[in-house]
Amino acid sequence: MKRRRRRGSCPQALLAEGLLVSVALVASLGSAMASLSEGVGDDDFPRKETVEAAMLRGEIAFRNYCTLCHGSRGDGRGRGARLYNPRPANLRESLMTDQYKESIIRLGGRAMGRSAFMPPWGQELTDEQIADLVVFLRSIAPPGAPQ
Repeated sequence: MKRRRRRGSCPQALLAEGLLVSVALVASLGSAMASLSEGVGDDDFPRKETVEAAMLRGEIAFRNYCTLCHGSRGDGRGRGARLYNPRPANLRESLMTDQYKESIIRLGGRAMGRSAFMPPWGQELTDEQIADLVVFLRSIAPPGAPQ
């Protein structure tokens, strides 16, 4: 017994139909994304090259890499701080320069003549992340701290 094909069910027709559905789906997703981004102005997110954006990215890096020891406020009272002697630095009171902060983040405490418990992050973090961390640390430093 011969099977009869339904009209439009040949492989080429199915392929064309699938292509049309895919195009329609992509078009509807594009318009949905455009409608989601409507109302999101330039004021809602800082531009990448601004100090505000660097500070935001630096805070994210700080929360991921530094809070265990330095605490969420940067005061040296993180959950792991009590395990170390000397205790982690209170970064809110630090009067070190930005260059020093960049070096100790990159090279670690031992290389800078400080605590060997401060790990070197130079192989883990990108140059941009380290620069962003320094910007964030500047934002929590005391007024008049050197830059």
